[in-house]
Amino acid sequence: MQAVEKIQPVETLPVAPAASESAAILSVIERMATNPDIDPDRIERFIALKERMDKEAARKAFAGALAECQSEIPAIEERGQIKYGKKNADGEDTGPTYALWEDINETIRPILKRHGFALSFRTGQTPEGKITVTGILSHRDGHFEETTMALMHDSSGAKNSVQAMGSSISYGKRYTAAALLNITSRGEDDDGETGGRLLAKAEAREPYKEMQEELDSCSSLEQLQGLWSSPQFRAAYEQLPNDWKRFITERKDALKADLSKPDPNYVAPNFDGDRP
Repeated sequence: MQAVEKIQPVETLPVAPAASESAAILSVIERMATNPDIDPDRIERFIALKERMDKEAARKAFAGALAECQSEIPAIEERGQIKYGKKNADGEDTGPTYALWEDINETIRPILKRHGFALSFRTGQTPEGKITVTGILSHRDGHFEETTMALMHDSSGAKNSVQAMGSSISYGKRYTAAALLNITSRGEDDDGETGGRLLAKAEAREPYKEMQEELDSCSSLEQLQGLWSSPQFRAAYEQLPNDWKRFITERKDALKADLSKPDPNYVAPNFDGDRP
């Protein structure tokens, strides 16, 4: 009796389902396009289906890469400080600290590159004259997410107009990047003595950012006063760490001073008839 030779199965590499399905639909579209009897509307429906599948695959790739990327981003050291001219008993400035944009950028750039991300920014201006900063996080597979922040000119510290604009843009970059990548920051190492305070700051971060945005959206003294005295705003304010309370208060005072400035384009009415 003749022996039957056993044929060993050929090992094949797995193919991603989404990529396989997309390639199959593309092949169908190519065949349909060469057939003059196929209804063009049917081809359009297949093209729309492939576009939806490609977008969904890109979105899933973005989400997966972002999860891996975020796990590698460390807390950024807070080397910047807002100085109000107030000192503590040791003669040190008491203003809140923050992570500098150059420190954030230096930390996240190689991590973003490794996972196929690019972070870019677009600036603009609202009809009310506020600066807008839009952060755009793009992935190599085509999906992107973006967030926008509107800011007043940061004229604190006797800055000139150019410096004020640059400061606001830098501020917007920090906060839009933090929102897109869930970046956290921490103060100088003190052997864990401020662990509870840092935890409180982390928990209060989102309400704090919302309060900042609400303040920056006020375009008149009446709006600012109404927001500041509203029960919801006051309740959120009381939950903030003390240094952030000071920052919110100083920001409110700066906005109040800015909104109180006379409009340089305002022309007083002439009540003397035609006399100049």
